[in-house]
Amino acid sequence: MNMLCEGRVVIVTGGARGIGREYSLMLAAHGAKVVVNDLGGAPDGSSPDATPAQVVANEIKSNGGEAIANGEDISNWAAAKRMVQQAIDTFGKLDVVINNAGILRDRMFVNMSEQEFDDVIRVHLKGTFAPSHHAAQYWRDLSKSTGKPVKARIINTTSNSGIYGNAGQTNYGAAKMGIAAFTIIASQELARYGITVNAISPIAETRLTAGLRERTPEQIVQRHPRWIAPVVTWLASERSSDVTGRIFETGGGVLAVAEGWVRGPEAAPREKPDAELEKLLLSLVSKARKNSSAFTGKPQD
Repeated sequence: MNMLCEGRVVIVTGGARGIGREYSLMLAAHGAKVVVNDLGGAPDGSSPDATPAQVVANEIKSNGGEAIANGEDISNWAAAKRMVQQAIDTFGKLDVVINNAGILRDRMFVNMSEQEFDDVIRVHLKGTFAPSHHAAQYWRDLSKSTGKPVKARIINTTSNSGIYGNAGQTNYGAAKMGIAAFTIIASQELARYGITVNAISPIAETRLTAGLRERTPEQIVQRHPRWIAPVVTWLASERSSDVTGRIFETGGGVLAVAEGWVRGPEAAPREKPDAELEKLLLSLVSKARKNSSAFTGKPQD
């Protein structure tokens, strides 16, 4: 497994900093040709700068790899298509799309503006859909023309704030839960073409999370983004063809497969909102497992 992704062409959105940078560098170290996409903006998405993506692309090339920088806005439909086409035009094909780019506009939802909600949904959710859509069309057509599966990969980024919930992040959490659902459904639709779709729920200290909570030295080491890149590198390889529709929690001393909503305690339905229904509902809730904590992934106390 020394060169898991040799010759594979990979797009990494948000690939210039934090987790995305670790992806770009490790994928290149494993032989991938990398399109480093990044607007280079602040954590809230403002002040775009093309420099960070070019710096990472240059670093990959200085280490003997192949990479190009891309500054397209992945939440823009036409721009996402141009990014996909640039990968194909530059390297002759496309094998993997890693949807990692994101922003934060945290605020309690009663104080949240419409713009703060819309921007986060747009960047995370549409910014996952648009690149995936254009890449999947390319792979579908390729599979049909060759009559063979394409061994392609879509790797999305969800969050514990989405799959478990976290106060102050209704916009971000809604987008990330949406990405989890998108991952599961897209995996069902694209399997026929040999495309797998998985997601990462990363636990790491990055620009977006720095300063939110105090960390011990051990936690700081455990939350370095480098712990996440190995899982993504394996998922991007041809060896992961039997894994799809899954969400992996990784980083922070954790490596786990998250399990989605499952039907819990149940009973026969009732026709009226009467005292018996109230008693029944309270009984079902008391028997159900508590929602998981965004910080531990385990049921809340």
